[in-house]
Amino acid sequence: MTTKSLNKNLHAAKNSKKDEFYTQLSDIEKELKHYKDHFKGKVVLCNCDDPRVSNFFHYFSYNFETLGLKKLITTCYKNQNRDLFSEHDSERAIYLEYNGDKNDDKVPNPEEIGIIHLNGDGDFRSDECIELLKQADIVVTNPPFSLFREYVAQLIHYEKKFLIIGQMNALHYKEIFKPLRENKLWLGYSQPVAFQVPDEYEMREVRSWRDADGNNWRSLGNAYWFTNLDIAKRHEDLILYKTYDSEEYPFYDNYNAIEVSKVANIPINYDGLMGVPDAFLDKYNPDQFELIGIPFGDSGKEIGVTKNHRGRTDIAITKDGKSRCPYSRIIIKRKS
Repeated sequence: MTTKSLNKNLHAAKNSKKDEFYTQLSDIEKELKHYKDHFKGKVVLCNCDDPRVSNFFHYFSYNFETLGLKKLITTCYKNQNRDLFSEHDSERAIYLEYNGDKNDDKVPNPEEIGIIHLNGDGDFRSDECIELLKQADIVVTNPPFSLFREYVAQLIHYEKKFLIIGQMNALHYKEIFKPLRENKLWLGYSQPVAFQVPDEYEMREVRSWRDADGNNWRSLGNAYWFTNLDIAKRHEDLILYKTYDSEEYPFYDNYNAIEVSKVANIPINYDGLMGVPDAFLDKYNPDQFELIGIPFGDSGKEIGVTKNHRGRTDIAITKDGKSRCPYSRIIIKRKS
């Protein structure tokens, strides 16, 4: 990708979607407490964060010795202004490199932090930022949601361990569902509660507020941590208690699978295909279940979904004489 097209894509993403969501320190602490054993002796990269204001940099620099880190590198897309929401109008970007406490005061002082100028704009896809990525063992950040597919593809291409924030609807992207199905990606423990956003973001009736200092906050409701770091949670069996009944679990009109409207209602004694809500992935154990596919659009065609009453390859189900398309399903199968 040329520099011109790279920047064009970035500006298009920024104009079409609001991507500046800054993560609370409390949300980072809540999730990261489950991964402490993964970080000993590792180089951590936060490559979508202004290092001078990022809570990711704050967390790792202040816990550098506790976690036993080897090095911390933090960079972002040309953010030169020392405030939370710059206009990204500087021609140069920097990255910070921290190698731990040198004066035994247990605080990451400015003189202990290396400031290095980048030649380009700090885009995570640029050659010099890829070189930083190659140095890293684990990447931890909140990447732009509109570039999430490309961001994850890069991490997988370079075989990096990661813990990042994304939206649940990203699970329906082929580039995200494929590594999910291949057990190269899964959900973490918690959901980030809220993000700070720029003042110009319009206030919404729900999940949007200003704090006592006038800061603009927003809760997405569907944000999750995505990771490929092994955690105990993904090896815990989902406890099932319902038994299969043909009246309670009807088949789809155009696909050989039963409808399960709630994760808690997955039958314990059914071995065929089942359509379950996306929330299932928060409980997914690859030793207990197999992910089959997404039963909508082109992804639906790939797993054999035929056209419904609307002429689309989306799963449909008839109830009370009316055919409807259940909202957002994933096809799974219980392992023997």
